[in-house]
Amino acid sequence: MSGRPFSSFYTTRLVGEIFMPPTRAVGDPSTDNQHKGRNGFPRGPNLRNSSSFKSKLPPSSAVRRSSPGALGAGADAVSGRVRVAVRLRPQNAEELEADADFADCVELQPELKRLKLRKNNWDSDTYEFDEVLTEYASQKRVYEVVAKPVVESVLEGYNGTVMAYGQTGTGKTYTLGRLGDEDTSARGIMVRSLEDIFSNISQETDTVTVSYLQLYMETIQDLLNPANDNISIVEDQKTGDVSLPGATVVEIRDQQSFVELLRIGEAHRFAANTKLNTESSRSHAFLMVQVRRSVLGRENDFTSEHDVSSNGVNNFKPPIIRKGKLVVVDLAGSERIHKSGSEGHMLEEAKSINLSLSALGKCINALAENSAHVPVRDSKLTRLLKDSFGGTSRTSLVITIGPSPRHRAETASTILFGQRAMKVENMLKIKEEFDYKSLSKRLEIQIEKLTAENERLQKACEDEVERIKLEAQKQISEAERDCAEALKEEKMKCQMDYMESIKQLEEKWMLNQTKHASNGFIGTSHAAEGGMPSGNDEVSELKKLLQNEVQQRKAAELEIKNLKDCLLKSMKPELAGGNADIFNLQKMLEEESQQRKKLEEEVIVLRHQLSQLTLEASQTTSCPDRSRTGNGFVGLDSVSSLRHLQFKDASDGERPSISNLHEKVGLHKILSLLESDDPNVRIHAVKVVANLAAEEANQEKIVEAGGLSSLLMLLRSYEDETIRRIAAGAVANLAMNEFNQELIMAQGGICLLAMTASDAEDPQTLRMVAGAVANLCGNDKLQTRLRSEGGIKALLGMVRSRHPDVLSQVARGIANFAKCESRAATQAFANLGTKHGRSLLIEDGALPWIVQNANNEASLIRRHVELALCHLAQHEVNAKDLISGGALWELVRISRDCSRDDIRALACRTLTSSPTFVAELRRLRIEV
Repeated sequence: MSGRPFSSFYTTRLVGEIFMPPTRAVGDPSTDNQHKGRNGFPRGPNLRNSSSFKSKLPPSSAVRRSSPGALGAGADAVSGRVRVAVRLRPQNAEELEADADFADCVELQPELKRLKLRKNNWDSDTYEFDEVLTEYASQKRVYEVVAKPVVESVLEGYNGTVMAYGQTGTGKTYTLGRLGDEDTSARGIMVRSLEDIFSNISQETDTVTVSYLQLYMETIQDLLNPANDNISIVEDQKTGDVSLPGATVVEIRDQQSFVELLRIGEAHRFAANTKLNTESSRSHAFLMVQVRRSVLGRENDFTSEHDVSSNGVNNFKPPIIRKGKLVVVDLAGSERIHKSGSEGHMLEEAKSINLSLSALGKCINALAENSAHVPVRDSKLTRLLKDSFGGTSRTSLVITIGPSPRHRAETASTILFGQRAMKVENMLKIKEEFDYKSLSKRLEIQIEKLTAENERLQKACEDEVERIKLEAQKQISEAERDCAEALKEEKMKCQMDYMESIKQLEEKWMLNQTKHASNGFIGTSHAAEGGMPSGNDEVSELKKLLQNEVQQRKAAELEIKNLKDCLLKSMKPELAGGNADIFNLQKMLEEESQQRKKLEEEVIVLRHQLSQLTLEASQTTSCPDRSRTGNGFVGLDSVSSLRHLQFKDASDGERPSISNLHEKVGLHKILSLLESDDPNVRIHAVKVVANLAAEEANQEKIVEAGGLSSLLMLLRSYEDETIRRIAAGAVANLAMNEFNQELIMAQGGICLLAMTASDAEDPQTLRMVAGAVANLCGNDKLQTRLRSEGGIKALLGMVRSRHPDVLSQVARGIANFAKCESRAATQAFANLGTKHGRSLLIEDGALPWIVQNANNEASLIRRHVELALCHLAQHEVNAKDLISGGALWELVRISRDCSRDDIRALACRTLTSSPTFVAELRRLRIEV
């Protein structure tokens, strides 16, 4: 080899197929180690030949097998010997100059997989390895024969280890960790391994995680997180597995991110300049790659093992997950102190490196000799490599040597290490398990598909039922129309028969009249003349009685008016002395009202008698005299109608007098009667106030006079159902004004209304309270306070009444609240760009009632609820609650069947603008 021409050597290196590391500066982790040093040509021991790589070693005492209790041993474990390859580094420039007069100490025979180590010029020792790689072997060739079988095993679910061992400066880091930035053909085993892994996994189902560590001075440090500089080793007492829970684990998705991690790790690795190497690694580096793969097509293999009999279960067997771990170990080079020139701290580093490598050699010797005790715990290095030698890992070892005869002793030691490592046999065990999470996800997807299919079939069934119903209704309508036409024809036929019969009877009657004209006409005439005076007298008498009753009624109305004037005059003195007079006047008013009702009843009776007499008189007259007597009764009816009209006008005139009562008596005096001890006076007073509050012109005066406070006091103090009902109605009238709404809230009105709603059972009282709360719900400023003081809860609590009027007011209140909430959310987003939170109505549990009554039979309730539902759906934050609460179906129905165009258009716009609704409708295959 010493006779190799320089030009040929460098030409081959430029092509990129030779292992010749370039010169690098200190601190550059991407370049390889350089080699320095001068020494004599030491003699090495004569070692025996080992078996070839491909042949299986026969069982013997020299081969150590894992015991049944060893990690990874099991029924499905297979034997796998450690594969060892030797790689020769080419001479560097210094060696070419210094060793020009000496022959290389190593001679390679790659075709025979042999290596000869020269003792002297006439004698040499021969060794066999699994692979012999010359100095001309490319990085690709090294990877394919050393690491690729291990990577393939890792992808199949086994653990694998690739390790480089040798003297410092012989090219271990170049072989394993070369990044190949400038020349891609120079990429090392680490980079090429990950390229193979990424090309054989699925990015969707498989994952790859990486940890990068170094063992420096018997301390495990994280190269990806330098702050984590003392990682402890944890060993499972049952299985013996060794793990590093404190190490940084990074999931990578592509090759580029992995290369960046390698750069970060190499930058943090310890290195120093020695006589043998300008940048000698001072720590052992460990690259740990975890590969988690989903195995397809293996379900049938497990069916027979578990004896699954159910067809349903066979369709959903859990997929298989294989977990393989690849460990790439770049050992620090062994060195002799007098050759490396290490001193000070570097000397301590060299001692630590040599001690750990010595401990590793002892473990290899014990395993090769099948010793009962393996000193694994002598060093952290041997503990970390416990699975790689004598464990369950498929291990490939590449030993690197140099050609210089000055380092023959180190070369011989390295060869001896490789020879003994070839005798170590591991028990390989695949690591796979069921992926129940993936199975759960598949089952969830299948459930969703079946649910959607069920909903589709249910919808199709409903559509079919609806179609049959429409056809039945159509047939019923046609039958009813046919029946109506038949009845109409039958009726016309009966009428024609009836008219024909009448005509025949009249002809017979005229014939009889003609026959008896001489006698019958005279008798009938006298009878008629004799009967008419009697009938006219009775009618005249009834008219007189009717006129008397009308006059009495007018007199009673006049007396009532006088009494009212007296009542107004009596209220002007002091209130304390006038209560008794007022009470008496009220009694007199009631008596006069009762007498007035009696008179009206008598007038009705007289009118009835008059109509009966008129009918009898018309029947007693003859046919020629009917028109004459009829004209007289028409005049009587006209007079009666006129009297009745006057009576009605008089009765209606009472309301204007009551509405103007506060102008005559004084509003303050009326409000003072609300505190009267007499229940009747209190009831009448609150009725007056409620009537006044119904008119917008009086509301401001009532509030200024303290009427609102008095009404709220009635709600707070009295348990009388009538008073509370009327007071709640008056508050509801006042709550129609925005200024009054704020006053009601400020005086605790919502709490009083809520308390009244919880105690009341009368539907009319609940209707008044619900109306008041509904008016308050329409104020944008009171939303949060209304909800915090129990307004929404009180509104929802009143649905227990089930009375249509109460439910209508509740629905109106919810619609007002939802509308204001929607408007506030839209303004907040437009002005500040902030999204409104979840609806207060949904948080208070109003959604189930809204969904239940969205299709209520009462049109007024349905219209309010539909409007509230559309406003709630306008904001994306409520979409998931609406879908889970079943409101999506109602929104679809509203968008199709609502009678009001504006609500139907709002529902359509909401469904098509919300991404959540659009996705759910697409999943359910519903078109809007």
